[in-house]
Amino acid sequence: MKIKKGDDVIVIAGKDKGATGKVIAVDLKRDRVIVEGVNLVKRHTRETNQGPRGAKEGGIVTKEGGVHVSNVALVEDGKATRVGYRIDDDGTKVRVSRRTGKDI
Repeated sequence: MKIKKGDDVIVIAGKDKGATGKVIAVDLKRDRVIVEGVNLVKRHTRETNQGPRGAKEGGIVTKEGGVHVSNVALVEDGKATRVGYRIDDDGTKVRVSRRTGKDI
């Protein structure tokens, strides 16, 4: 997967098109990423008294849902860019921007 945790991305398709944010988590098995402030969903949680930290408060929790990796693109200088790879002389694989050719 060309998008990694910590990357700044822009949503290029879907209901949050145009939104930018930082990648919080990556799900390689399902090809999805969780982006900060994008695809907010509400979850109804039950109050529990289990766990080492005491009672967990119940109610409606708003958190980020997953976005398919094909619907996001890496951001460079405020614009979307594709990601390519380059193999250095010492054998290390480096991500490069297809827009400018700079290392990411």
